[in-house]
Amino acid sequence: MGEQGTLADRTDMTAKTKPRRRWKLWAGLFVLVLLVGAGGSGAGLLWLTKLPDLEEMEAEASPFMQTQDGAALVMAGGTTSEYIPYAEMPETLTEAVIALEDVRFREHGGLDMRSIGRAFVSNLRAGGIVEGGSTITQQLVKISYLTPERTYTRKIHEALLAREIEAKYSKDEILERYLNRVYLGSGARGVGAASRVYFGKPVQDLSLAESALLAASIQIPSIVNPYGDTDRLRVRALQAIVNMEWTDSITADEADAARQEIETRAFTRSAPAYGGWFSDWVAAEAAEQAGGRPVTVRTTLDPELQMQAEAAIAEVLGDRPMQAALVALRPDGSVAAMVGGRDYSDSQFNRAVDAVRQPGSTFKTFVYLAALAEGITPDRTITDQPIDLDGYSPENYGGGFNGIVTMHQSFVRSLNAATVTLAYYIGFEKVAAAARALGIEADLMETPSLALGASGVTLLDLTEAYAAIAEGEGPVEAWGLTSMTLPDGTEQDIARTKPESSDEARRLLAHAPEMTQLLRAVVTSGTGRAVAGVPGAVGKTGTSQESRDALFVGWNDDYTVGVWVGNDDNSPMQGVTGGGFPAQIWAKFLTAAPSTDETSLNTITETVGGTCNVQACSEAYRSFRASDCTFQPYGNRPRQLCER
Repeated sequence: MGEQGTLADRTDMTAKTKPRRRWKLWAGLFVLVLLVGAGGSGAGLLWLTKLPDLEEMEAEASPFMQTQDGAALVMAGGTTSEYIPYAEMPETLTEAVIALEDVRFREHGGLDMRSIGRAFVSNLRAGGIVEGGSTITQQLVKISYLTPERTYTRKIHEALLAREIEAKYSKDEILERYLNRVYLGSGARGVGAASRVYFGKPVQDLSLAESALLAASIQIPSIVNPYGDTDRLRVRALQAIVNMEWTDSITADEADAARQEIETRAFTRSAPAYGGWFSDWVAAEAAEQAGGRPVTVRTTLDPELQMQAEAAIAEVLGDRPMQAALVALRPDGSVAAMVGGRDYSDSQFNRAVDAVRQPGSTFKTFVYLAALAEGITPDRTITDQPIDLDGYSPENYGGGFNGIVTMHQSFVRSLNAATVTLAYYIGFEKVAAAARALGIEADLMETPSLALGASGVTLLDLTEAYAAIAEGEGPVEAWGLTSMTLPDGTEQDIARTKPESSDEARRLLAHAPEMTQLLRAVVTSGTGRAVAGVPGAVGKTGTSQESRDALFVGWNDDYTVGVWVGNDDNSPMQGVTGGGFPAQIWAKFLTAAPSTDETSLNTITETVGGTCNVQACSEAYRSFRASDCTFQPYGNRPRQLCER
């Protein structure tokens, strides 16, 4: 085989040399840890390495997030969402973890010299690292403050920081931090999340056997967990019971009952994770509000609505390859649901917030609102015929032109040539100004193509702008955090600054009732008839050139919702329009969504121009909505019918 030798020879040589290198590292580390453990402050070791600042690292810790009703926001990606105070953790769980991970936890000072010595001897006999001596405190340091690489420097940092943490916190506080951050497999970080993922219940309700099973998942969580290697899981869980019985943490009868449950327990997967895109969206603000404290942040996300939104997209698109996004806002701008794609575990890119795509005809709403603000009434006639503006000649969807039409007809039928003519008449700069006044932050080209949605925007911005029209005041700024629970249990509201309304926004939104009637007509007799079955539905379809983007944006009695469908590579979709899949997703989502009002408004959704004076109501109530003749009283009471 020549000088290189056989593969077996090379493998054998590696097997002989690797333990020696590991042994040298372990021996040197053992000596250093002995120095620290003997009472040294670590100052004598700083010539080897600079110790990280504990307070700075703690300030970077991520907060824990809940849904609007206080339930855990369990997501893909391993993000924990539920901080469990030590006092609320079952004693069976804390004792099971101590029994398996660090039996002398309450006796040592962060470094267990007895365990280190035992591991030293075992590794000496084995000629390599076969046993570790890490305490729970050291594990907390490892998972919370240090990078994962296995280096000489990191091990020194780990030992020194363990001593510092022991001096700063009580044993209960250390255990609390550890159990809220330790990874337990299947995307669950922290015992609160793991309890819900594996057992579908709050951690406070865990049985002794379930506590032992969670503790058993700590060592190799990616493999040994209730959804993984359950044989090895049961062996370790049974060992936890043996250890707990030996230390008198449980009685013999309790141990026997737990053993039987562990040996016979069947594991089934609970509901899938949800809310990943939303949590990513609010994470930065949540971290800023937390300021490094181990707080629990309550969000605006409605778990039922979120799952309905994801289900609506999945059901309508089925096996089709395109992506989709959805944003649902309450009247106050709070985000009730947010979907950024088809599968968060496959792609964390948030298409609802970060994708800049062409809005197509949904942008026409700003053209017609600007026209209304210029005094042009819906019955005013405009021409839908060929037009050439510096080489730009728009055509209608499906071809052909319609001659003289009213502004109302042009909007409802989404006529391109007539819309560009109207935008040209009032000025493209006024169209752009209208969009900006209602919160569109994208770079808008003040050219003829702007009128047909050629400038890219995000779905969130577009939905916010429609929400302003729905409420008759704006701009509306979406928000996702409501309050946070501090380490001492105090709940503190998170202050929110409402964006200031400009004179231009107020001028435009004075015509929101008229714009609402146009949008309602799109649903009842225009391109948005796919959502006509949703009570109070108001909205606009949008399709960009070659069906690269398809949208439906609008509102009903409770939510303003934007839906986008398209391909990530911006390739065309065959025959897909805003009145198709997006409108179907919109309708399916809102048909399933529960009403936020105590009484149904279904019986008054067709009252526009019939049972109320739109102009008088809009002047009397800032929250007046022309689509159903209702207004929002103060005090968060249900919307009421305007009878003026």
